[in-house]
Amino acid sequence: MDGADSVGIDGFAGRLDPEVCVVTAASGGERAGCLVGFAAQCSLRPVRFAVWLSELNRTHEVAGSAEFLAVHLLARDQRALAERFGGRTGHREDKFRDVRWREGYGGAVVLADVEEWFVGRVVARVDGGDHTGFVLDPVDSGRRGAPERPLMRQSDAITIRPGHPVD
Repeated sequence: MDGADSVGIDGFAGRLDPEVCVVTAASGGERAGCLVGFAAQCSLRPVRFAVWLSELNRTHEVAGSAEFLAVHLLARDQRALAERFGGRTGHREDKFRDVRWREGYGGAVVLADVEEWFVGRVVARVDGGDHTGFVLDPVDSGRRGAPERPLMRQSDAITIRPGHPVD
């Protein structure tokens, strides 16, 4: 058997509830962004963070040639922003229209009004099946400021219908 269900991993993974984030990429005059559920720090020394992008996403296409990516944490009450980046596809529309953002370190697209963000230099790309892992070396960061709000988790975003097929 092939797939997660063949070894019972669906139950294990279903018990996890990590934060979601929006990953943005810019390269060759194009920009893209998507809601990501697979992201985590992956090294202490040196500090590294990995984000996993679906090969079906336009963000994956743009990130493939990007030197830097930006990773943004959303507050639980930022559902509209999560729906914009998770429920639409950049293949058909500009997700950044009507969203406040600025050019950050290395030309990265940094969203305004998010809880916290960092820009990372892409130091490795890892084939993970239907997702590619982008290993990032953080080079710049910022935060909204106090008071901190609860972060959006996968359980908060589970009802967002993806902008592209997930299977």
